Amino acid sequence: MGMSNQKEIYILGINGSPRNYGGTYKLLKIALKAAENEGAKVRMYNLYEMDIKPCIGCLCDIQEACRYPCVIDDDMNRLYKDILAADGLIIATPIFWYSPSGPTKNFIDRLTVFENMIFITGRSWVEGKVCGLIAVGNDSGSIMVLSNLMITLNSMGFIIPPFAIAYYTETGDVLEKDSTVYDAYNVGRNVVLMAKIVKEFKSVWYVHKEVEKTIIKLKKLINEEARENASKVRSERYKVITKLL
Repeated sequence: MGMSNQKEIYILGINGSPRNYGGTYKLLKIALKAAENEGAKVRMYNLYEMDIKPCIGCLCDIQEACRYPCVIDDDMNRLYKDILAADGLIIATPIFWYSPSGPTKNFIDRLTVFENMIFITGRSWVEGKVCGLIAVGNDSGSIMVLSNLMITLNSMGFIIPPFAIAYYTETGDVLEKDSTVYDAYNVGRNVVLMAKIVKEFKSVWYVHKEVEKTIIKLKKLINEEARENASKVRSERYKVITKLL
């Protein structure tokens, strides 16, 4: 899976805001226009206009039960097909109490069916896809939201390029703050630039069985080295750390 086979770069914009006229929407439109200017085909989904139910955590009962296609029958099935076809996503969310919006969280959780395919087919089906992020609110919380999304999506296999995040935590029209507008533009631009680079990448990003023998040798070597180091310094170290005991 990973990157699509089509020659044209295809980027999805995911709008996690209930307002298709507010700051989140505006910055996402800026990012998608930048992606178009780099030659990409783009499409935007408004999550609040879709029926996307919460994840029911199949893998907590049976690891292999969480797989594509998802057992939940809702609009996510339409999104799944487009995600597989896309080279990258730009996810934009409002900040609700230091977290992404509920529909955005549901969307992210439901991507687990792709990540968990690593236990079915040996690969995450979103491995190598590119992702940019936008967070907007009238108060603090942007770093918490973006950090959470970056860790989660990267753990699923998404690539997050340099300068691929934008955020705004002030009142007023977001388009009046030029630095934020430029950040959003670069989110779209850099997602496409990275997607073009990754499209030429012919290897895999996460290895397991391929390096199993190497890992066994490394574990033995490093443990031997650590034991040798410990025998040299541990007695002196204990003298220092036990002075006040």
